[in-house]
Amino acid sequence: MLIVTAAAPEGSSFDFVSRAFGPKIGVDEISVCGSAHCALAHYWSLKMNKCDFVAYAASRRSGKLKLHFDKEKQRVLLTGMAVTVMKGSVLV
Repeated sequence: MLIVTAAAPEGSSFDFVSRAFGPKIGVDEISVCGSAHCALAHYWSLKMNKCDFVAYAASRRSGKLKLHFDKEKQRVLLTGMAVTVMKGSVLV
């Protein structure tokens, strides 16, 4: 996976913007990638010296994510809106 990120412009309601690509798995662009944003929360916490972020995934479908990086536990809480596009079951 290739992740591109930048700090959001001054005055923006976002802290950072990103795009994610998966060319080796046959995905040109990932619309809103949760795992990428979990990694980015850690990265930006070091750069901005804070733990709470609002991120913008700048893909064609785009998305807004809220993130909290817990430094002590090294965990990320990621929240946002979602739409169910498919339901199913997996038997293990």
